[in-house]
Amino acid sequence: MIDNLFATLEELYSEMVNLRRDLHMHPELSHQEEQTPEKIADYLRGLGIDVRTGVGGRGVVGTLKGGKPGKTIALRADFDALPIQDEKDVDYKSQVPGVMHACGHDIHTSALLGVAKVLSGIRDEIPGTIVFVHQFAEEATPGGAKPMIEDGCLDGVDMIYGAHVMVDEPFGTISVREGYASSAQDDFEIEVLGKGGHGSSPHTTVDPLVTASQLVVNLQQIVSRRVSPQQAAAVTVGSFHSGGANNVIADKAVIKGTVRTYDADVRDMIEGALKQIAKSTCEAAGAGVHIDYVRDCPSMYNDPEEAKRIAQMAKHVVGKENVHNMEPMLGSEDYAFYQEKIPGVYFIVGGENPDIGAVYPHHHPKFNADERAMLNIGKVFVSSVLNYLSDGEIEPSGE
Repeated sequence: MIDNLFATLEELYSEMVNLRRDLHMHPELSHQEEQTPEKIADYLRGLGIDVRTGVGGRGVVGTLKGGKPGKTIALRADFDALPIQDEKDVDYKSQVPGVMHACGHDIHTSALLGVAKVLSGIRDEIPGTIVFVHQFAEEATPGGAKPMIEDGCLDGVDMIYGAHVMVDEPFGTISVREGYASSAQDDFEIEVLGKGGHGSSPHTTVDPLVTASQLVVNLQQIVSRRVSPQQAAAVTVGSFHSGGANNVIADKAVIKGTVRTYDADVRDMIEGALKQIAKSTCEAAGAGVHIDYVRDCPSMYNDPEEAKRIAQMAKHVVGKENVHNMEPMLGSEDYAFYQEKIPGVYFIVGGENPDIGAVYPHHHPKFNADERAMLNIGKVFVSSVLNYLSDGEIEPSGE
């Protein structure tokens, strides 16, 4: 069965390319998606799939009930774009000034629509239910995953799979990891409140710039002295602002940064340590402090057994030698919210191809990816879904 579905997916490739290029030419920013979810919903309805729109805001959820009873699995794709000017020299470059698909979400969406079409053609043979989760606002904070979950997109779902095309990995490769796959993301802003004055009389002031400088140094001791060397974490200050004149001591300094962790206990410890160090450093200098600490995405944790399934199915798609162990990322992905609720797997599909200029990093004005990555995403989705729903009875005939 799966081999025939692979062939059907390949026959749909030109249609998937047209879908992707239409999305690429008409990108929409996070929380501003209007035409994109309409296109997705119309396509799914045309396949006879039950569709719910406005999920969590702008999300689209399609439900395909198989002809036989069984488990329920979800597949997720994101569809928002970025505020970047498209500088590629291609016929399908963005027609929206200052907005482009610079991360591959158009590829994810088109691949999942192709999968929906293939699986809808065999619905009577499917032992279970497949939910197609089309998510808005992955690039934003807060993202679309959490409100979609709160609005019921995972109700009754037992398992979820997601994929991302990456141009730092060659086309024809697939990477998956058991366990932690990406870090949690927390963001902080600390205001150091001092007493301003003239630069010639520093003794009459409480200098927030000096205090904030010391605070930046002190924060670096959290990872080096409080986190086990066997665990990974990062505390980064990326912004520091105070004053505007060379002879004036300002009354406030502001530092902003990010925290990345995998382990939940380490995440809690770092938040507590950061707040304690900020308060004590400022208190020692006679300064006040205001701390704004925001937890964004949790860490992504791939279910080990399901990651093995994905890897096994991927071998049938690209060959054993092209299936790699994914390195854990310190970048964040709000797909992690789905994995907080139910088991899931998130895998990487290579999209680099120097022959077509698909070599620029994600979020670059010339970003592009090999569109054949849609076939690899689609084939892994199709084979893994049917293998999962059939408890391993349905699988490709060979590698």
